[in-house]
Amino acid sequence: MIKNAVFVYSPEQLDYKFSESHPFNHKRLLLTMDLLRKIDSISDDDIVPARMATDEEIALAHDEKYIDIVKQAGHGLLTPAQCESYGIGTEDTPIFPNMHEASSLLVGGTLQAVDYVMQGKSRHALNLGGGLHHGFHGRASGFCIYNDSSVAIKYMQKKYNARVLYVDTDAHHGDGVQWTFYDDPNVCTLSIHETGRYLFPGTGNVTERGNGQGYGTSFNFPLDAFTEDESFLEVYEQAMREVFEFFKPDVVFTQNGADAHYFDPLTHLYGTMKIYQEIPKLAHKLAHEYCDGKWIAVGGGGYDIWRVVPRAWSLIWTEMNDLPLPTGPLPKEWLEKWQTEAPVPFIPTWEDPNPLYEAIPRKAEIEEKNAQMLTKALHIIRNERK
Repeated sequence: MIKNAVFVYSPEQLDYKFSESHPFNHKRLLLTMDLLRKIDSISDDDIVPARMATDEEIALAHDEKYIDIVKQAGHGLLTPAQCESYGIGTEDTPIFPNMHEASSLLVGGTLQAVDYVMQGKSRHALNLGGGLHHGFHGRASGFCIYNDSSVAIKYMQKKYNARVLYVDTDAHHGDGVQWTFYDDPNVCTLSIHETGRYLFPGTGNVTERGNGQGYGTSFNFPLDAFTEDESFLEVYEQAMREVFEFFKPDVVFTQNGADAHYFDPLTHLYGTMKIYQEIPKLAHKLAHEYCDGKWIAVGGGGYDIWRVVPRAWSLIWTEMNDLPLPTGPLPKEWLEKWQTEAPVPFIPTWEDPNPLYEAIPRKAEIEEKNAQMLTKALHIIRNERK
């Protein structure tokens, strides 16, 4: 019997760790898993261990010389200065021991998710350890050494001849995935993110539409800083519905960065838990409408690992399994277990306090700018329909 969803996880995924003080902290996987267990939403039968991706699989989206550099750096054979031109040994992406092995496990976890869905073992699959969307063909970038999403999409094309829609709701533009498939008409990339005016990586303008045969299959929706729930969700819903109908994918692959939240320390969007209730709900609905339910989801950004990420990521899993939306208080034992480690007081409920922040004076102006941007971004699709 086909499973509704599988949860790809191995404790070793936590070995992808730059340092104690680095903002990228995969302890959020442990926190999310424990929260799901405390609300009895996941069992051992749901969990599939991550596997290591082979060098050949990683080379679907990465240069072999680069893979070798990552191996050598992680085994202490190269200095940061020798690796800097490959994006490794930098402040963002420092060298750490066994870097290749840790990164390969994150990629392999996403490939495991792909195989479960594409072979019909489960309708949906979730690998929260993945979603490292900034990695390039021959260079690390923005905390990302290997780009598991790019590898997985290439893998789906090669093994399953799939037409893939990649949806990225991380507050940072999904640049590595976009550029990998920029001229490929069989992969459509959709990224909703904070404008690059003040935020890494600085790309993701509405004018980035694809190249050559791939022109018209790259969609970017850069939101103004301080965008709130209503405007975010208006853009998300319109973008998703129109791009799905336009592209008609075989499978949808979503990257679920949880850094568009007001609490996130690295971004400037003003989202609340409301957007994380709606993001997986619509992805799930459209996957069934267009892709026979084939939905693969990965993690991504999210740097308030205590107050935001576990709540947001748990909602992807509960949605995949058609479970009721969790509401009210978080489990007392989960709060007590982790509060001693957390540097900030937890939000004790699934919902955020209302209001979460002071009213924004520019609200109407921001919403108007986002609405204009949405019209520009969807111009190609709407023109075709005329």
